Amino acid sequence: MERLFGTDGIRGVANVSPMTADLAMKVGIGAAHIFKNRHRRPKIIIGKDTRLSGYMIEYALTAGICSMGVDVLLVGPLPTPGIAYITSSMRADAGIVISASHNPYEYNGIKIFGGDGYKLPDETEEYLEDLILSGKIDRLPRPSAAEIGGARRIDDALGRYIVYLKTAFPRTLSMEGLRVVIDCAHGAAYRVAPRVFEELGAQVIVTGARPDGKNINQACGSLHPGKMADLVREHGADAGFALDGDADRVLFADETGEVLDGDQLMAICATHFITHNMLKEKTLVATVMSNLGLEVAIRRQGGKMLRTPVGDRYVVERMREGDYNLGGEQSGHMVFLDYSTTGDGILSALQVLSVMLREEKPLSELKRVMEHYPQTLINVPVQQRRSLEEIPELVTLKENLEKQLGSDGRLLIRPSGTEPVMRVMVEGVDGALIETIAQEMASGIQKYMTNR
Repeated sequence: MERLFGTDGIRGVANVSPMTADLAMKVGIGAAHIFKNRHRRPKIIIGKDTRLSGYMIEYALTAGICSMGVDVLLVGPLPTPGIAYITSSMRADAGIVISASHNPYEYNGIKIFGGDGYKLPDETEEYLEDLILSGKIDRLPRPSAAEIGGARRIDDALGRYIVYLKTAFPRTLSMEGLRVVIDCAHGAAYRVAPRVFEELGAQVIVTGARPDGKNINQACGSLHPGKMADLVREHGADAGFALDGDADRVLFADETGEVLDGDQLMAICATHFITHNMLKEKTLVATVMSNLGLEVAIRRQGGKMLRTPVGDRYVVERMREGDYNLGGEQSGHMVFLDYSTTGDGILSALQVLSVMLREEKPLSELKRVMEHYPQTLINVPVQQRRSLEEIPELVTLKENLEKQLGSDGRLLIRPSGTEPVMRVMVEGVDGALIETIAQEMASGIQKYMTNR
């Protein structure tokens, strides 16, 4: 069945189906229909990252929304979590983000938040998807010319978001004397992130803050943290962090320039929270991709870890169900529900640094709370993402390889929600063995999923 929504909204190469202006207009029409509040003048926030194609999609979404009698408030380039915050704080009916997150500039995407600042549940996305794919969207009633919506820009959204972020950093702590490297990935946080840390007193070395519409995520940001790590060493910084294009994820480097992934950052925060009775139910929510070492570290501190499918939306859903306050992904998505409704790279950086300052220990020492189990991830390009259970040969291969791993390892295979690839993750105690198993599984997928 044709699908528009993946694990994080609609995504694709800009100006190529499905990521066209025509589709964006239909998404705008459908979103306005779903969120229209008949008791007051409805409004929807639209924000974006720094991609060239953002203008095209922004104007198409705006046209669709206004055509349904709903007003549009445009905030321009702002991190995805910033748009979620502005949507909630301004009591808008919904918020729409134009971004393809960590993907190259050629890609773009659309993701939608409800008026509460949370990503849409599956059933709402499915309803919107059905409206568009079935053609029902063309038959929705339209308002008269006098009731068409208007659009205007919000000039103070950036300042509102900066003030909100600063409130998430404890007033009892100070960043005076702290030297921090920040890689903004030439993305949505290029103005926000440096100002937040400068205003909190840190000495900031900034890179990746000159977007030109085509350089977002290009050899920089959380996908390429090496440059940030090099700058940490070069400037003798206390820490550095790298954001992705829409700034909902973050990776760190310690003072030696060694990169820390999302699992290590969650281990640092969660174990500190457990020690200070700040982690609700002593429970961390992570995904099936998180390293076994994270689970062991949490258990060692007397806590537990719950796993969800990949995607920060599933992490948030599980957190809300159990009233947990910390969760995230290995990729650097971290969710602090005490402060935010979604993953926020800048807020996460503030939390990590607050732990470092409270503990009065460098990140190189704090990260020792977790020992990484050897883990290999291979992305296998395929013509069509399919369930493994549809191919008996792959089921048999997976079962045989799992027997080789034994009880101390994991073999996980899943389709990407944003790219035409199957992801193969193998984890265990023997690095050489897991590499061999990963290659065998990847070869099998390539053989049976690309030639059928």
